[in-house]
Amino acid sequence: MANIKPKSAAKIRTRRSILDILKTEGPQTAQAMAGRLGVSAMAVRQHLYELEAETMVESVAQPGGVGRPAKRWRLTPTADRFFPDGHADLTTGLIRAMRAAFGEDGIDMMLDVRAQEQTTAYRAAMADRTDLGSRLDRLAALRTEEGYMATVRRGADGAWLLIENHCPICSAAAACSGLCRAELAVFRAVLGDDVFVERTDHILAGARRCAYRVVER
Repeated sequence: MANIKPKSAAKIRTRRSILDILKTEGPQTAQAMAGRLGVSAMAVRQHLYELEAETMVESVAQPGGVGRPAKRWRLTPTADRFFPDGHADLTTGLIRAMRAAFGEDGIDMMLDVRAQEQTTAYRAAMADRTDLGSRLDRLAALRTEEGYMATVRRGADGAWLLIENHCPICSAAAACSGLCRAELAVFRAVLGDDVFVERTDHILAGARRCAYRVVER
C-alpha cells in the first residue's frame, strides 16, 4: 500500500498540470505537453485518454505538413469545475435580488463602489512600481491571487498583453455585463492616463481567455 499513494499523487499532479497547461496555453499536442512536463508523449496521451473518457478534454485534428493531421487537445466545459468559480450561484442570485430590489441604477451604484475599492487596493499594491512592465506584472499577480490565472506578455510591436486565462466570476459577469465594463475601467484607472488599454479577447464573447492590449501613449 505504501507504494500506491506516491504513484496516485504523481498521477493527480500530472493530470492537474495537463489541465492547467490547456487552460493557460490553449489547445496543445501531447508531444508539446510532454516537453513541458518532462515525461513521454505516451504517458501524456494515457492521461489525455482518461480525461477524455471523463469528458474533460477533447481532441481536434489540425491539418498541416505531410502525413496524418496533428491531434491537438483542448478543455471542455466539464473541466471548469477544477478552476475557481467565485461562488457562482450565490453571486448570480445576489445580482438578481439587487436588480429586483433597486433596479439597474442600484446595480450601477454597486459596480461603482466595487470599482473604486479595487482601484484603491491595486494602486496601493503597485505604489512601488514605476515602469509599465513592472506595474503590469504586479497587477497580473494580484489578479492571479483572485483566481484569474493572469499572465503578461510583450509583443513584437512593443505592446503589452495582460491575459486572464480564467474568469472566476464568469457566471456573475454573464448575469451582469457591467462587471466586465467596470473591470476595463479599473485597469485604465490603475495604469494611468499615460497608458492606453483595450480589451482584445473576451470570454463572454466566446474567446478562450480575456486579454487586454496595453500601450504607453
